Amino acid sequence: MSITTLLGIKYPIIQGAMAQIAKTPLVSAVSNAGGLGIIASGGMSADDLRAEIRKTKALTDKPFGVNLMLMMENIKELTDVLIEEGVKIITTGAGTPKSFMPIWKEAGIIVMPVVPSVMIAKRMEKLGADIVIAEGTEAGGHVGETTTMALLPQIVDAVSIPVVGAGGVADGRGIAACFALGAQGVQIGTRFLATEECPVHPNFKAAMLKASDRDTTVTGRKAGAPVRSIKNKMIKEYLRLEDENVDRDTLEALTLGSLRKAVLEGDTENGSIMAGQITGMITEIKSCEALITEMMEEAKRVSKQLSVE
Repeated sequence: MSITTLLGIKYPIIQGAMAQIAKTPLVSAVSNAGGLGIIASGGMSADDLRAEIRKTKALTDKPFGVNLMLMMENIKELTDVLIEEGVKIITTGAGTPKSFMPIWKEAGIIVMPVVPSVMIAKRMEKLGADIVIAEGTEAGGHVGETTTMALLPQIVDAVSIPVVGAGGVADGRGIAACFALGAQGVQIGTRFLATEECPVHPNFKAAMLKASDRDTTVTGRKAGAPVRSIKNKMIKEYLRLEDENVDRDTLEALTLGSLRKAVLEGDTENGSIMAGQITGMITEIKSCEALITEMMEEAKRVSKQLSVE
């Protein structure tokens, strides 16, 4: 069964769950355009998530999902909300879904863990995942070590469930490439930051348009929690302190509230602008509908033009 049939969507495009960003305006727009919008529940209380789900239902009658960061202490309460509200699709990250998988499966929920390695992909399949999202280090936010080009085909070969490619996809060429590597769909985050419906500060979107191919970097590798963001004053200071091997508390103090500063307040020097390496490909802000339609049309053209002799 194709993932479009399994998920009940028109196009094999899943919107990445970006903390404090992937909320009703963006999620409903992606779903209405034929993709799969995903609410990012990171940092939400059970009441917050319930309200976000209900607001999204009011704006779309199409399928959408919720992302669960499994390191959060209130996962049990969030799971209760998902079941009570009838959410049937989730993506997961930052931890193992082992203890919750039986509960989700009993509720008829489709589970799609985001994975950075073959080992974890195989483990997720064994636990009962329906789909795995193979995310390369090109992606924005929390990342692994392996590139999408290398990671995706290895995971496709290692599991029997459908695989979605993520990291470094910004247009139809990227979609066609992921399909060529064996994926049945793609997850896209960074490109959706520069859309009309994305609820971030205008300064954040301006930073997307301004960034070049070399303007992102990864912090937190030494601590074992790598995050890709656009370079700015705060990121440069973080890297300096990291090189000096300062303690974790000092680094956390520097980044405290940094995502909110960038997303809501528009402070693109002291805030965290999590974004992937494809930022240099973003040259204009479009509606989600226009973006998804153009990407799919380009993917079809590229696929038809390819010939290997």
